[in-house]
Amino acid sequence: MGNCKKYGVPFYGASFVPRNAVGAKPKQEDDEDVGGGFDYVVFSGGGGEGRSGIPNALLISLFDRASNSLADQPVSKFGTDDDLPYRMAVHPGGEGVICSLPKSCRWFEWEATKNESALTLSLKQSEKVLYELEHIGQQLAVTFSHDGSLLALGSEDGKLRAFKWPTMESLVDVPDAHTSVKNLDFSPDGKFLVSVGSGGPGRVWDIASSTLKASLPKENDEVFGFCRFSQNHVNEQVLYVTAMRDRGGSIVKWNTTTWKRISSKYIVRDPISAFGVSDDGKFLAIGTIQGDIFILNASSMKVHTAVKKAHLGLVTALAFSHDSRALASASLDSSARVTQIKEAKKNGLNVWIILFIILLAVALYYAKTEGLLL
Repeated sequence: MGNCKKYGVPFYGASFVPRNAVGAKPKQEDDEDVGGGFDYVVFSGGGGEGRSGIPNALLISLFDRASNSLADQPVSKFGTDDDLPYRMAVHPGGEGVICSLPKSCRWFEWEATKNESALTLSLKQSEKVLYELEHIGQQLAVTFSHDGSLLALGSEDGKLRAFKWPTMESLVDVPDAHTSVKNLDFSPDGKFLVSVGSGGPGRVWDIASSTLKASLPKENDEVFGFCRFSQNHVNEQVLYVTAMRDRGGSIVKWNTTTWKRISSKYIVRDPISAFGVSDDGKFLAIGTIQGDIFILNASSMKVHTAVKKAHLGLVTALAFSHDSRALASASLDSSARVTQIKEAKKNGLNVWIILFIILLAVALYYAKTEGLLL
C-alpha cells in the first residue's frame, strides 16, 4: 500500500510537522487547497538499549496527498545512539521536538537543507539543554499546550510536572499524582491539565493554582488509558477518556464544568492502544493491539472510517494533521501510515435522487395515459 511503509524502526511516536516549522513546505505550493499538497510526518522509536541491531532514531517522511502515498524512504533520520526516544511532543509553533529518553528529555530543532534547489527538512540536537529535565527518569507522557506556551510531563514513577515554555518556570510539581502516569493533555484554553495513570481515578489539575481541580472516578472494572480535551460544535470544551473493561474499549465523555460523565460509548472489543482527537474537534481516532484503526465522528460517536489490519502489530501512536483531513499512525511492526479522511456523503443527495425518480415516473405515467408514448 502506498500510504503504509516500513522503515525498519519499531515506532512509539508520530506527529505531523507544523507548516510553520523551518522548511516544512517541501515543494513550492502556490495553492493552499487542503485536498492536495505535501506533509512532513515525524516518527520516533527504536530497539532500545543493547545490541539488538535495531537503531534508535527520529525519522521524517514525506506524505503526498494527491497520490495518497508515503515516501519509500525517510527524507531524514537522526540517530539517538542507545537512547530510545520513547515519547515525543512536537511544538505547535514549529520550534522543534522534545523527546523522552530513558533518563532525561532532549530538545531537537528543525533544520532545512537545500539540495538541488529544493528544501529538505531534518532534525538536529539543540544546543539548548533542558536542565530541569535532566536525570528525571523515564517519562511516559509528554505534551505541549495548544498554543505552545506550556509543557507537561508524566513520569514512570508517578510524578507530574508542568512548566512555562520556553522559560521552564515550574507551574505544577506533584510527586505522587498516580502510581505511574500513562497519559495527559492540556485543555484548549490552557487552564487545566488532565492525567490518567495506573490504577485510581483520572485527575484534572488547575494550572494557575497548581492544585487538584477534580477527580474522574472509574465505574465498575474500568481501566483508563488515554485522555484528550477537545471542543464540540458550539466551541464548548469537552474531555474524552478511553476506558477498558472485560467487554472491550469505550470512550467516556466528560463535562468540563461539573466534571461529571456525559456519556460512555462502547467502541471495540480489542484493547485500545492509541487515541487521538482532531484539532477541529470533529473526529476521534483509536488504534488497537490488533493493528486496527477506527476514525469516529465525535458528535455521533459512529464509525466514519475503519481500517482493519492497518498495521500488522499493535498501534502505538495516532496523530491528526493540522487541517484534520489526515491521520498518521505508527506501530511496533516498524510501519508508518497516513490515512486520509474523506467527507461523508450527505443524505440530501439521496433525497434529490429519489425525488427525481418519482417525478420521472409520474411524467412517464402521464405521458402513457395521454397516449404520448406508444
